[in-house]
Amino acid sequence: MASSVKFPTDEIKTLSPLVLAHVGDAYFHLYIRTRLLQVTHNITRLHDLSAQIVSAQAQSKTYHEIEESLTEDERDIFRRGRNAKSHAPRKATVAEYHASTGFEALLGDLYLRGKFERLDKICEMAFVAAYEEVKE
Repeated sequence: MASSVKFPTDEIKTLSPLVLAHVGDAYFHLYIRTRLLQVTHNITRLHDLSAQIVSAQAQSKTYHEIEESLTEDERDIFRRGRNAKSHAPRKATVAEYHASTGFEALLGDLYLRGKFERLDKICEMAFVAAYEEVKE
C-alpha cells in the first residue's frame, strides 16, 4: 500500500503528534479495510471487523503486543503521540485512547517519511494481533 507522499524530515519533526495521529488513523483505516477483503466480501462483516480492529481499545492492546518489535526511535514517536494533550472518547479509557493516539502517530510519522515497507510491516503485525481477538 505504498504512496509517493514524502515530507521533508525537518518538517515532520515540527508537526504536532496529533497531526501525525490524524494521518496515521486514516492510513490504518484504509490498510485494515483493504486487508479484510482477504477475509470476507460481506459488507456488514467488513464494517464490523474494521470497526473493532481500529477502535482505541484494540489499537492500545495491539500496540502493546507488537511493542517489542519496534525500534527505539519508533517507541519514542509512540510516546510523543501518547503524551499529546487530547480528549478521550466515550468508548475508551484515557490510557487506551492515549495509547491508540501514540500508535496512530507512529503510523503517520512512517507514512510522511515515506517508510512504506516498515509501515506495512507494522500494520500487518497489528492486523494479525487484532484479528486474532475479533474473528469468530
